Amino acid sequence: MPASRARRTTAVSTTTALVLGLLGAGAIVAPAASAAEGPVDAGIAVRKVDGLPADFINGVDVSSVLSLEASGVVFRDDDGEPADLFDVLADHDVTDVRVRVWNDPFDADGNGYGGGDVDVDRAVEIGKRAPEAGLRVLVDFHYSDFWADPAKQQAPKAWRDLSVDEKAGRTREYTADALEEFADAGVDVHMVQVGNETNNAVAGVTGWPGMSKIFSAGSAAVRDVFPDALVAVHFTNPETAGRYAGYAANLKSYGVDYDVFASSYYPFWHGSTANLTSVLRQVADTYDKKVMVAETSWAHTLDDGDGHGNVIDLPSEATQYPVSVQGQADAVRAVVQAVADVGDAGIGVYYWEPAWLPVGPPVQLEQSRVLWEREGSGWASSFAGEY
Repeated sequence: MPASRARRTTAVSTTTALVLGLLGAGAIVAPAASAAEGPVDAGIAVRKVDGLPADFINGVDVSSVLSLEASGVVFRDDDGEPADLFDVLADHDVTDVRVRVWNDPFDADGNGYGGGDVDVDRAVEIGKRAPEAGLRVLVDFHYSDFWADPAKQQAPKAWRDLSVDEKAGRTREYTADALEEFADAGVDVHMVQVGNETNNAVAGVTGWPGMSKIFSAGSAAVRDVFPDALVAVHFTNPETAGRYAGYAANLKSYGVDYDVFASSYYPFWHGSTANLTSVLRQVADTYDKKVMVAETSWAHTLDDGDGHGNVIDLPSEATQYPVSVQGQADAVRAVVQAVADVGDAGIGVYYWEPAWLPVGPPVQLEQSRVLWEREGSGWASSFAGEY
């Protein structure tokens, strides 16, 4: 899905929502041993997910954490005490974190574009904190300088005038160099995405002959640096009939080497969970690939948390589940069940940026804008306009 729509879906909450949301997610996907201990008093009711394997990935995207911390956001544990976000995640049965990587999310004067300003150096800094809490890392290369989604897949500024073959060469070199930095920092890279929601293009390249060269270049770099890591390709709009079957067929036809076919799934736009299971199972069964949901979310409130306004702000836009903490838990459980229903090939679900909390309340909008611009903790700074 276009990432711009997801930002305000998952970040409208107050600080309390992080704890509530993660309690819901943790209760849903806890290992079988935890389920045997009985119900957990979390203020919500969550049915056990049928057929959930003990190694199912319970992941979250944490790409904005550095910018949030620099802006004064404080994460808290169940007792309300300040705590490191990664420890809070691990304490609530999260197993993996996802971090996006942009090539150069800064203008010529070094001003960040926002959304966490996550270049390789910042991504590695985030990644280093994961193994300290016992979490694995998914590295999500956008192959762009800012948000990449079906509506926009701009080439990095430095690659803009290159040919497809030259971009493929740069992709392999850039991916390998970045992953070497993760390796040197001792980061346990479990999976690597070679592109983000690449329905129509990747790195500014359109058409399957060219796109496949980019995917293959990224994959080859992963195999070189982290030979045991999973290589994922990532698409969205599973609700469109035949879309994923067509993508998987093209990946096969052009010989792209990958392990995981990943989908975004946002209930606001992407159809039923039954359809999600069906299209992922078709890919898994036909091409012997693992499948997962790389992004999902649901709103627990429609209230404006920071004065910027929400993408989902009307009851008519959120009808699949209640807009409540219980509804959020129901939505996450349904997505986990949908992936588990694929069978052994369904390996996990990542919730998109549950910790991207408002920097300040609506009455402090002007102060927040200063921090969004300076620290990159908003969706996009004014400096992103050039790109």
